[in-house]
Amino acid sequence: MSQTLADICRQLRLAHVAEAVQLQKDEHVIHIAEEILNAELEGRKRSKLNKLVHQAMFPHLKTFDGYQYDNIGFPTSCNREKLQSLEWIKKKENVLMLGAVGTGKTHMAIALGVSACQQGIGVQFYRAAELVAILQEKFGQGLLTRFQAKLRKAELLILDEVGYVPFSQTGSELLFNVIADCYEQQSVIVTSNLEFGQWTSIFGDNKLTAALIDRLVHHAHILTFTGDSFRLKEAMNRT
Repeated sequence: MSQTLADICRQLRLAHVAEAVQLQKDEHVIHIAEEILNAELEGRKRSKLNKLVHQAMFPHLKTFDGYQYDNIGFPTSCNREKLQSLEWIKKKENVLMLGAVGTGKTHMAIALGVSACQQGIGVQFYRAAELVAILQEKFGQGLLTRFQAKLRKAELLILDEVGYVPFSQTGSELLFNVIADCYEQQSVIVTSNLEFGQWTSIFGDNKLTAALIDRLVHHAHILTFTGDSFRLKEAMNRT
């Protein structure tokens, strides 16, 4: 029997179908079966990808096609290839992206999230302020535990735009608990326009901020984004 057909049936968990085709001992039948079952396999993969992308709640879809890396500083622990391999997700490591507004942080975060979905990895995307608002709402409704359980199901949590809006004490504590839950259990991508030394202005409490940063950076690859805003450049080019 064709190894290709055997692999397809194994992935579809159709062992008896594989046996039935093998008994036919007809190459034409095997070829037709391969085409039909491969179409089913590809259809299932597309459905799973669409489901994962939908569940991730990306604000829009981005890929690495045409992405510019010129103004990105990579740490010694990670380069472009390692980043896109997503091996760091399997190791429960984090990626922190720091730099000015409009330098491509969110684009990269979404592109990595989409790539993760393509590999069957569960992703959740939130703007930090939106997540804090949801956490506060769920807390007030007595539904926080259920929502936290939902967050734990994702292998990758993306927190975008940390630093744009300061949080209340309750909001800071709730977000800290999310980060603490992720520590060595899930991977986190954080994008921020602030250096770590400025995060106290967002979270308020020095000790909480230090503890949060400590958990994020312990197993993390920190990327720095420099240069002018891409959006500003595009606007200037249109004038």
